[in-house]
Formats: sequence, C-alpha cells, structure tokens
Amino acid sequence: MTTLSIHDLHVSVEDKEILKGIDLTIRSDEIHALMGPNGNGKSTLLAAIMGNPKYTVTQGTIFLDDHDVLEMEVDERSRMGLFLGMQYPSEISGVTNSDFLRAAMNARRERPISLFAFIKEMEQAILDMDMKSDLAHRFLNEGFSGGEKKRNEIVQMKLLKPCMAMLDEIDSGLDVDALKLVAKEVRKMQEDTAMGLLVVSHYERFYDLLQPTHAHVLIDGKIVMDGDFSLTKKIDAQGYDWIAKSLGIAIEETKPRLNTTILGSCAANQKEPRQ
Repeated sequence: MTTLSIHDLHVSVEDKEILKGIDLTIRSDEIHALMGPNGNGKSTLLAAIMGNPKYTVTQGTIFLDDHDVLEMEVDERSRMGLFLGMQYPSEISGVTNSDFLRAAMNARRERPISLFAFIKEMEQAILDMDMKSDLAHRFLNEGFSGGEKKRNEIVQMKLLKPCMAMLDEIDSGLDVDALKLVAKEVRKMQEDTAMGLLVVSHYERFYDLLQPTHAHVLIDGKIVMDGDFSLTKKIDAQGYDWIAKSLGIAIEETKPRLNTTILGSCAANQKEPRQ
C-alpha cells in the first residue's frame, strides 16, 4: 500500500502565503474529496504536491512512502507515481497524443513498450472514454472542446497508471453523460489498481458518483474540517456558512482565475530554496 503524507505544509505564491499548515494522509485504497470556497488553496495544494515552480514550499514535508517528494524534480514525481489531472489542460501544437503518451510511458519503464502493446492500450483507453478514434494522431488538446480536454486527462491517467492521482475540477466542462463516464472510469481504475485519489470538485453529483471515503474542507489555507462522504452532501445542501459560524472563522472567496500551465515551466530543472 502506498501512502502520501503531508505535514505542516506552508506554500507561498509571489511572497503571499496561501497554504498555512496542511496535514493530510492519503492511502492507495482511499478517495479523498477536497472542498472549499474558491481562492482558498485547493488548486495550490495539488500544484505544490506536483512541483509547479510557481509555488514555493516554505515549511513542511511531503512524503510518498519513504521518498521525500520535495527533493524531487517534477518528472521524478511523475515517475514515482504521482499524477495531476489539470483544471486547465494546455494545448501543445506539434506533439501528437500518441507521441506524448508513449514517451511518458517509456519514462516509467526499464524497457520501452512495444509499438503493438502501446497501440492496443491506447485504443482501449480511447474506447473506454468514448473519444474519437483519431485521438492518437491529433496534437495534444489542440482544438479540443473543454470536455474533450478533461476526458483526455483520464486517457493519460489510464495509460500512466499512477499510484496516487489528483484531479483538479476534472468534472468542469463535462455534460451529464460525460460526467458519468469519467466518474465510472476513475472509480473502476481506483478499484482495479488501488490507486489513491485526491479530488477537487464543487459538485456533489461528481462526489456522489465517486463515493469518497474521506472529505476535507479547506478554508483560508487550512483544513478546518474532516469527515466522510456525508460531509459532501451536507455542504451541497447548506454551503460553507455553517462551518464558518461553528468555527468562528471568516470566508474570503475569490473568483477563479484562468491559469495556463506552460510545459516548459513544469519541467524546469530548478528548485526553490527550502526554509
């Protein structure tokens, strides 16, 4: 069993502290729902775990079993089994889905996957996600609809087979049928491979389909409440005001801002100084 352990994590962006001491443990047979108002640190947490250089870890630790995640470059984290399904997947012209995914799969293997085996796996993943048969030959996310981009993230997850996956509003932009399909395939993979999941969503319907084992509420950079699946239902019915009132805290909600992830920055061979 794989365990992702986060302790006292503080993260800043441009000298502004966003996360103010996160403690979270996720095991490979668990599904964790991460909820909270916009602008309170959910996406920041996922990006910091994956190693986006925009986010500076100023305090705390992240371990995947006994491996210090903060000492790893982004590609090392991916090879260790971490995966991030992005809220705003980037379009990369000139790189086909098949070239991208075969290179990513080979980076995780001692011996390169054969062309026959790769084509078989990719065709099955495309079929599972009900995507167009020419997906393999299209440039990565270029000209895709919002829903196609999100389903393509799940195609990548199915082929890369991570031990710990983080999904950042993977359900946004999906119609009802696509939402059910994505949830079914994510749940099936989690059950078949004992993959740990950390899922950010604002919609109880998606959580209802996934049936998370744990739920957490993040407000003002801190996890202020933990629970099980029933907590997602209560928040869907009553919002977050009751939490703020019961804990005597204020909620400052900001509008989500479109963030474009540049592939070059994610793969930058740099490390922020740790304090």
